[in-house]
Amino acid sequence: MIVQLPGIQPEIAIQAIPDDERVWVPQAPEVWFRPLLLNTVTGSWCNLLRVRRAGVLSRHIHPSWVTGYVIRGAWRYLEHDWVATEGSFVYEPPGEIHTLVVDEQAGATEMITFFNIHGAMVYVDAEGQVTGYEDVFTKIAMCRRHYAENGLGEAFVDQFVR
Repeated sequence: MIVQLPGIQPEIAIQAIPDDERVWVPQAPEVWFRPLLLNTVTGSWCNLLRVRRAGVLSRHIHPSWVTGYVIRGAWRYLEHDWVATEGSFVYEPPGEIHTLVVDEQAGATEMITFFNIHGAMVYVDAEGQVTGYEDVFTKIAMCRRHYAENGLGEAFVDQFVR
């Protein structure tokens, strides 16, 4: 018999790369994310980021640390000379500004990477001025809108919220 303690949310055990394309939430042109865990207590989230046919995740900074693991393909940051290839682990220190790209220079035109993000993504322009942000709450809102529009229903995201 499984005993569920009061206030403790159940575990999540799901297929990370979904069979249903509707689970992928659009984030930018040719960029989608698949929520895995949206932790409203810690302000962190885990997701898969997918880029197809080359794409860019705009210039941004994180106030806390981020880790990633490349499942498929390759990507790079415009601000660095390294390329994250399939099987690579990436650690991003807090306060570093970077622009994620998937392109021929990275050696791929698509990728899927698992990211564990703590805090927020703060989008900045070339001068470092804030142009927007995403946090666990904006990610949940993005998911609700997308799932409501594509027939999964806005409550579909609730399975990932803790």
